[in-house]
Amino acid sequence: MMERLCFGIDIGGTSVKLGIFTEKGNLLDKWEIPTRKEDGGSHILEDVAASVNKKIADDNLARENIIGIGIGVPGPVTEDGTVIHCVNLGWGVFNVAKETKRLTGFETLVGNDANVAALGEMWQGGGRGYVNLIMVTLGTGVGGGVILNGEILTGSNGAAGEIGHIMVNYEEEDRCNCGRKGCLEQFASATGIVKEAKRLLEKSREPSELRNMEYLSAKAIFDCAKKGDVLSNQLVEQLCRYLGIAMSHIAHVVDPQAFVIGGGVSKAGTMLTDLIKKYYENNVLFALKNKDFKLAELGNDAGIYGSAKLIIGK
Repeated sequence: MMERLCFGIDIGGTSVKLGIFTEKGNLLDKWEIPTRKEDGGSHILEDVAASVNKKIADDNLARENIIGIGIGVPGPVTEDGTVIHCVNLGWGVFNVAKETKRLTGFETLVGNDANVAALGEMWQGGGRGYVNLIMVTLGTGVGGGVILNGEILTGSNGAAGEIGHIMVNYEEEDRCNCGRKGCLEQFASATGIVKEAKRLLEKSREPSELRNMEYLSAKAIFDCAKKGDVLSNQLVEQLCRYLGIAMSHIAHVVDPQAFVIGGGVSKAGTMLTDLIKKYYENNVLFALKNKDFKLAELGNDAGIYGSAKLIIGK
């Protein structure tokens, strides 16, 4: 008998990533389609269903051999698969799981994209071997997911794990995209560290390679820090201090085994995790010290892996 299969789907604002997996978690194939956001995003699930059905037809797959579809979406999702305002997709409030099942005929489970990425890393990535972990994604923003006893913590409205909006600086005057002030995302994202670099360059006379750059980026800042640039190291230290503080707050509530750091900024490697751990240790209770800090391993595929795991683990 052939091993049963499932689809893992990660819906983003620009593209939809799709993968087909065996029940044991082997990725057989992956591909992308554009995210059509016109008409309030009404074509997105139709396109997903068409792509799934095309794959089944092209590969001559038996529909009865497919156990279902897992989907990650960029917004809060309740346990029954209802999305609550995916602004990036133009969606209001509706049940993605029911609509996808109607379009494809397959059982469908839905989760927040950052949460399912965390699930994917626990299953097949940097979080292998742990059942209680926190994933933090450092990209344009700061996202995250909480896994407890092998399950995603969703909360009552599907909005648990919004790590980027933990307040870390009560004196910040600029507003975060969420409308509040002093959020972790304002300092620890790729966007945030560049903004902080521009601030520091204006108020400091410290010589720095950053002053000669036409285009500032998080990567450039970390690269300069590794070469000993004083101002760049100040910026990296600040980013890691805020991350360490935020993670200590999370640990005081959920006591994870490990933290997994992903997103584009995580390419800075162990320089990043070592500094975060230093500041975490400085701010956490003794009983919560000595947690593992790991780098994510699945990259942009974490979402499709985690989405597949939703359906495999049901």
